[in-house]
Amino acid sequence: MDILQGILTGFSVALQLENVLFCLLGVVLGTFIGMLPGLGSASGVAVMLPLTLTLDPVTALIMLAGIYYGTEYGATISAVLISTPGDGASMVTVIDGHKMALMGRAGQALAVAAIASFGAGTFTVLLMSVLAPAFAAVALNFGPPEMFALMVLGLLTVGGIVGRNPLKGVMMAVVGAMIAMVGIDTQTSVLRYIYDFSELYSGVSLVAVVVGIVALAGLVSQGASGHVAPIRTRFRDMTLSRKELRTVGGSITRGGLLGFLVGILPGAGPTLASFFAYGVERRAAKDRSMFGHGDIRGVAAPEAANNAAVNGAFIPTLTMGIPGSATTAILLGAFVLFDIQPGPLLFEQQPDVVWGLIASFYLGNILLLVLNLPLAPVFASVLRIRYSYLYPVVSAVSVVAAFAVSGLMFDAWLALGLALFGIVMRQQGYPVAPLVLGLVLGGMLEAELRRSLAISGGSFGIFAERPIAIAIFVLGVALVAVPAIVRTIRRRSVTETVGV
Repeated sequence: MDILQGILTGFSVALQLENVLFCLLGVVLGTFIGMLPGLGSASGVAVMLPLTLTLDPVTALIMLAGIYYGTEYGATISAVLISTPGDGASMVTVIDGHKMALMGRAGQALAVAAIASFGAGTFTVLLMSVLAPAFAAVALNFGPPEMFALMVLGLLTVGGIVGRNPLKGVMMAVVGAMIAMVGIDTQTSVLRYIYDFSELYSGVSLVAVVVGIVALAGLVSQGASGHVAPIRTRFRDMTLSRKELRTVGGSITRGGLLGFLVGILPGAGPTLASFFAYGVERRAAKDRSMFGHGDIRGVAAPEAANNAAVNGAFIPTLTMGIPGSATTAILLGAFVLFDIQPGPLLFEQQPDVVWGLIASFYLGNILLLVLNLPLAPVFASVLRIRYSYLYPVVSAVSVVAAFAVSGLMFDAWLALGLALFGIVMRQQGYPVAPLVLGLVLGGMLEAELRRSLAISGGSFGIFAERPIAIAIFVLGVALVAVPAIVRTIRRRSVTETVGV
């Protein structure tokens, strides 16, 4: 009854005209911010935060949250149409989404992304409303050993991303992890691999890497391959057959649940959730031949996961005051600016704020579905300019984004240098997605390992003493071993059949 009363209270706040209008403004701004290469939700929220300081706290938080999950929708449009993800979480969508666009199915890719985002987002908001305290308690049980195991599990999803080139994928993931080690060692304060560049003290910018190795390299590669005609989409092209809807139903459910669970874990965020979901979906599929070549499930699963992870990330933020992602860390700053203290007592002390914010998620998802199904072609019209004109503009915007996030020209030059590296890697058949995954996980992997060993006095036996960590390691081994065993059994069956 307390939860039901809280939800009713939340809707009475969220449905006030002012809050509805600012929620709409937030999701529209988020959609356009998401379409801009390299900017992402964290930068978008940070840019808009000063403009909300004169608003009522609930209204401001509703608008900022709308920008957050609006970017996850918007980033999909540029990911599908020009293979340039507006946010790291949409990078996995490029793999099959852009292939669908090249096959003349851009509208269907955008439609399934909108449906998956809405379905998973709405369902996980309901989960967040009902199960927030319980999930927060589970997340509290994740210490350094469990987080290290989770990071290892994340790296093992490389096999589900790279398809037929597992060795090249692993090599790129290792390169990403090595890049993550650049900068000041947080435990010893030793400078590592900076080569007298003071700009690298805080490490290599993820935005610079994504802009360079994904966006710029992708644009050059596409231009060189001859795919320079604008990919257009119309509303009538966004219809999905019953068979396609049945096909993606399980993908949306699995991606949404997995994304929500990953999002709850502090620091994991939507990017890791989308990688997880794609890897799991590919391994779970009976027929995986189309993955990487325009499989609609490869769009549905990560899109469901990244939006569900956004909702999950709010659980540790609201209940423990621990940011679940980089963007919620900025939103946590907004709470402080409005003199609101997130934590276990927030639901009791300021129910109007917390339940009003949660209720706005329901409203925001509906608004985004209404905007993105019929109006996705309108948003996409921004990208209908001839690519011979659009690519230089997008490239310039991408470089500016790399500079704007840090304010350092070094990051802009770094993005250009990484673009050359990315072009060479693409030409040699090395996938770039594992490098980004290695960069995202590398720093956390090292930090959690060292914290675990500090707790145990240098003994690796701590991992054998933690049931949750053991379960995660077992799951990781199963992800690698089971598909290999199944393939071996199938080959033997085929061989015996041919022999007979």
